[in-house]
Amino acid sequence: MRRFFTAPFTDALFGLDRCMARGVSSLALVSLGLLLGWWLYVPVHELLHAAGCMLAGGTVTRLEISPIYLGGALASWIPWVEAGGEYAGRLSGFDTRGSDAVYLLTDFAPFLLTLFPGVWLLRCAARAGRPLAFGLSLPLAFAPFTSITGDAYEIGSILITRLKPWSDPGRREILRGDDLFQKVSEVSGGSLWLGLVLASMLGLLWAYSTYALGDGLARTLGHPPVPHPKYSPEE
Repeated sequence: MRRFFTAPFTDALFGLDRCMARGVSSLALVSLGLLLGWWLYVPVHELLHAAGCMLAGGTVTRLEISPIYLGGALASWIPWVEAGGEYAGRLSGFDTRGSDAVYLLTDFAPFLLTLFPGVWLLRCAARAGRPLAFGLSLPLAFAPFTSITGDAYEIGSILITRLKPWSDPGRREILRGDDLFQKVSEVSGGSLWLGLVLASMLGLLWAYSTYALGDGLARTLGHPPVPHPKYSPEE
């Protein structure tokens, strides 16, 4: 159980240590990889939300992606993509046809990249001491945790609003969403606050569980958790 909660952070910290053989230049390569990985991951993440929705049986009418993350180029190719919006990217127009299963699949689709190649790539890069590849892997491997106040909360809110007393339409409308901070400003009343806290906790548990699934797949492919730097990569 302890490893369930610590594996993401030991992978990151021990992996960074293993990639720092050249000091400042290695750190610069990790940082470059992280920035490049994030820039590429954001539009892919949003497109996978849309793909997940459509493959699950829903429809997509509007996907906002910031011009910084290729929103302009994508908008010229895909009719329902628009450059701009308040967020780096957001699926703001979609219809799940009232199905929570479609809603959950829409939310979860981008995190398939955490299952593979995310965690596996992070461990490969760490063991090989490749700082650029390690940086590139971080947005994929840690996407569930960077989405704690967004998609992770939304997944938790979908699940919690299937239970009483949060399943009535009014409470469901208030609690469901992909922006935890916005929901905090909208919530009032003890039962709604409890629902919000429980949804947040479920989202956090989902994030750890998603990483754990990636961990299991990486192990199957021959890459267990990154060991402490004092041990050789083979140990």
